[in-house]
Amino acid sequence: MSLLIVLLPLVGLNLWITRRITGLGDAMDHKGMHIAMVWMVPLVGALMGHAHARAHEQAAREALPVRGGVLDAPPELIEAPGAENWVMAHGLQLVHGYPLMDWQAFEAWLAPLSPAAQPGLRLAAHRAWLLHMRDALGAHVSLREGEAAWVLSSLEPASAEAVAAYVARTRGRIERVLGPLARFPAGMKSIVLVLDHEDDYYHYVAAHDPGEGEAAFSGGMFIDAGCPHFALCRAELRDIEPVIAHELTHSALAHLRLPVWLDEGLAVNTEHRVAGARPGLHTPHALHAMHVRFWNEETIQQFWTGESFRRTDDGNLLSYDLARLVVSQLSGQWSLFQAFVADARRADAGEAAAARHFELSLGRYVGALFGHQDADAWSPSALARS
Repeated sequence: MSLLIVLLPLVGLNLWITRRITGLGDAMDHKGMHIAMVWMVPLVGALMGHAHARAHEQAAREALPVRGGVLDAPPELIEAPGAENWVMAHGLQLVHGYPLMDWQAFEAWLAPLSPAAQPGLRLAAHRAWLLHMRDALGAHVSLREGEAAWVLSSLEPASAEAVAAYVARTRGRIERVLGPLARFPAGMKSIVLVLDHEDDYYHYVAAHDPGEGEAAFSGGMFIDAGCPHFALCRAELRDIEPVIAHELTHSALAHLRLPVWLDEGLAVNTEHRVAGARPGLHTPHALHAMHVRFWNEETIQQFWTGESFRRTDDGNLLSYDLARLVVSQLSGQWSLFQAFVADARRADAGEAAAARHFELSLGRYVGALFGHQDADAWSPSALARS
């Protein structure tokens, strides 16, 4: 057991360093040799691999052209006829080193103004905030505007423009897949923030999430904190595309304020429809066995509340897969499913809506998937009784 305690963190470290080296693409020579050293020389190899990866990442950033795209200076004011100006300095605050906007205060400033003027002013505020973020992130970061998206990143111009074009195409595909359930705010562009490193990404996500503890692994997150946008960790475009499809689905469904499991299940299934399903780590048979071992009367309540999606163990993987599975099965009756989604509420995890539209209990339905025929205690309503 003591040997296992030592080995597990070391294997985790080696996997992380290997992933970083692999993600550098052509920017790093002799990648195979560096990866071999990571695994052949315990700890020392990992430290050497980390140092080499950091050096190549820094060199790659320095090789990028200095600033392109939107070159405007960050505005200090947003002007509205007949109203006091919005002062950006009063609305921005540094959190984890990032200038975040107090969007609640901005919306309060906006509320008394003409409804016809509000969309344009809101768009101007999004643009102003992004320009302040651009300058805070450094001279290698650019803001680029596409037909339906802003892309804030250190990506090469062609790559940033490809991301913006992919967002525009994917918004249309999501609207076709989800029909009236999908809604992107009229006149508003999707905002894509690509952070250079995993550390940068997790620091940024943490600035929007006051929760304590270790964060579950993710490559992207939709953040609906007054200015809907999604943050991604920099990777090859082919690896970013599925994340964009997933997070754009969250954006399109945000107006419904769905239970977490339903929101994630729709996002995973729509991602697969739009960007294709990526190979899984486990066979369907092995995954089913993992589900049977993991879910019980206690853990299933974490699924209904959304807590299990934040776990850092297999519960995270199994939560997303269970959400995918339930949504895939229920959506076979599409017209009923659409009505169920529109009616589902977070307070009871969609239990009442499932009873109205499918005449079933979610708890008994999920319990039956794993061989539990009498699963009343698996119902989301069990939370209210406990």
